[in-house]
Amino acid sequence: MFENLIEVLKQNPRKIVFTEGNDPRILSATERLLKEGFLEPVLVGRVEEVDAAAKEGGFNIEGAQIYDPATYAGMDEMVEKMVELRKGKMTEEECRAALQKGNYFGTMLVKTEKADALLGGATYSTADTVRPALQLIKTRPGNNIVSSSFIMVREHENKENEMLCMGDCAINIDPKEDDLVEIAIESAKTAKVFGIDPKVAMLSYSTKGSGSGENVDKVRNATEKIKEKAPELDVDGELQFDAAVSPVVAEKKCKGSKVAGRANTFIFPDISAGNIGYKIAQRLGGFDAYGPVLQGLNAPINDLSRGCNAEEVYVMAIITAALKE
Repeated sequence: MFENLIEVLKQNPRKIVFTEGNDPRILSATERLLKEGFLEPVLVGRVEEVDAAAKEGGFNIEGAQIYDPATYAGMDEMVEKMVELRKGKMTEEECRAALQKGNYFGTMLVKTEKADALLGGATYSTADTVRPALQLIKTRPGNNIVSSSFIMVREHENKENEMLCMGDCAINIDPKEDDLVEIAIESAKTAKVFGIDPKVAMLSYSTKGSGSGENVDKVRNATEKIKEKAPELDVDGELQFDAAVSPVVAEKKCKGSKVAGRANTFIFPDISAGNIGYKIAQRLGGFDAYGPVLQGLNAPINDLSRGCNAEEVYVMAIITAALKE
């Protein structure tokens, strides 16, 4: 998977902003990216602090751009642009203060096209990464929400690696019917970026009317709306997980479905099911989980876990940059 993404990036190198430039995990990934040459890292932070942290950790970051909000030459223009974007919601003084923080400053570097993508969250919370993105980058035309998915990979020795996409496991707590429509369509787009031909299962505790209730209706209605909005997409629902993945069960419960029994893109009815589901696949199923990959924004912005390691930073940098259209 990553070899294919790297080849794409080699053909079109992109700049990626790291909002926590002095973090050792970021610096380790930066050294590796600089050496391999298919991404241009941009580090946000005080130059002397970033250099000192790199020296202390033994990381060679020569060639990386380091932007310090306190000394950034284009700050006045950046403040003016942010005031325009936050018109009536933030004053000039509030915008200037926000731009001293790495999350807002880094997001504005992407907004002003000084960089192509952003990866944050090594020390910032998910909310602190997503909030500036919503306020400044904003959602793409036709999108009303930001959602997320995880790419799940299970390696096999003697056959092709297994890849799945799961959404939304990290952002939307209790998505409404129309939110599920958007999550499914965006997750299918994400799946395609990673070489998955999406067969989308809209998951429920019911298969084709075997159960009832508001949550079943929500998933069933969302499925019908997806078919109308994206008729080219292979999608089916509502499906229980066994019907989605087992050809034997699918044959009994929903014969003739293009998705049931062979699904590879799973849309959960709420964040509880999604979060539990991907972690079961990770911990008991032997899948590696990559994400969350944020979806629906005008530019690639992604969030790290605060417990991440340098390898995860490196991988998420590749994933994030590859999402640039």
